[in-house]
Amino acid sequence: MKITLIKPTIGTKEHSLYIDEGRMEPLMLGVLAGLTPKEHEVVLYDDRMEKIPYDEQTDLVAITVETYTARRAYEISQEYKSRGVKVIMGGMHVMLMPQEVKQHCDSILIGDAETVWTTIIYDAKNNKLKDSYKAPAGIAQSPNIKPNREIYQGKDYLPISLMQFSRGCRFDCNFCAVSKYFDKKHYIRRIDEVLEEIESQDRRFIFFVDDNISSHREAFKDLCKELNHMKVNWISQASLDLTHDKEAMSLMAKSGCIGNVMGFESISKESLKDAKKYSNLSSFSNYSYEIEVLRDHAMQTWAAFTLGYDHDTYDSIMATMEFAKKNRFTFAAFNILTPYPNTPFYDDLKKQNRLLYDGEWWLHPEYRFNHAAFLPKNMSADELTKVCHEARSEFNSIGSILYRFSDLKTNLKTLWRASSFLKYAILFRKEVHKKHSMRFGLKI
Repeated sequence: MKITLIKPTIGTKEHSLYIDEGRMEPLMLGVLAGLTPKEHEVVLYDDRMEKIPYDEQTDLVAITVETYTARRAYEISQEYKSRGVKVIMGGMHVMLMPQEVKQHCDSILIGDAETVWTTIIYDAKNNKLKDSYKAPAGIAQSPNIKPNREIYQGKDYLPISLMQFSRGCRFDCNFCAVSKYFDKKHYIRRIDEVLEEIESQDRRFIFFVDDNISSHREAFKDLCKELNHMKVNWISQASLDLTHDKEAMSLMAKSGCIGNVMGFESISKESLKDAKKYSNLSSFSNYSYEIEVLRDHAMQTWAAFTLGYDHDTYDSIMATMEFAKKNRFTFAAFNILTPYPNTPFYDDLKKQNRLLYDGEWWLHPEYRFNHAAFLPKNMSADELTKVCHEARSEFNSIGSILYRFSDLKTNLKTLWRASSFLKYAILFRKEVHKKHSMRFGLKI
């Protein structure tokens, strides 16, 4: 049997084709390929950079669906279904909106694939594919499943290997779909399996795509101790409360970590309370302590901000950007709060009648990427969209890049760090403008 794995793109620019130059290898599709018995053929098509050959013979199509890619995923599914090919969909959006997704495919998978993928293949092979499969959230790639990275060949992904140590996060921020998916639980992979996977590949620059790699502190320390012997450089996503654990910070720096994506979310206590981002509030001092600790350990930090809280104004959002520039964060994201369906944030806005695009922005033909999907309190939706794009543009301006580049403690600490900063800063500067206002899907 031949199985086709699909990674959908977000959509397209109004008058030109969009190619994602910052694309990374789709780890979970590699895991599916690794789970697939050798007797079956597996191919991957990445809609972000190549055309999908719909007329190529295949027996089963598996599409990973995020909320941002749902509209495009449904278009792809329809192409295959019109040719009589069975389609199954999985991913975060399937968990959030299973009834919606069911309307666009033959079968859905709710949950993590590791425990049911071979069953799905068996059923498909015997023409007994069920309309839905449900699997519990759990430990990544268990038991000891390695991704089949051969399916990435020729795709020209960024030269960084994606891996997993854990899944989930113990926090319960009200805007976060991860909390909904994993129910505030944290699932930890065996460290020896992680080390074995590192040894099985040539690359020594790793992105652990964990939702919060430091959520279970003792397990994280144990991982860092072992990575110290592996001679790797790595990045991940971690919560700011990590900076209050001196031992963990020291072990992380020694293990080869060069920095993490860290959720600052807001520089306002009121907004942090609204977000239920309590991990940032315990000893709030405008992050002066946390930033000092990160810099003392030479962390090249990617600061993630969410904007559009009820206390936000034009001035507060631009002050957030100036804060990020002043502190010379290596990179920063200025994301408009996104009402993901079935999250507390979405439900609150729905009760207040503040959702735009009929409450289904991810499907609405008029919605555009990086636009506000709700009515803010202190400005219009268009004004929020405009100021957030202004913040991204200014932070990624040439002057800002050069100023941040000149940080001797982080970006200029080594030649490799300096060259990596310039490479990715220029790439992200391009992507800020390329992605803005993209239409979801390729069909009007």
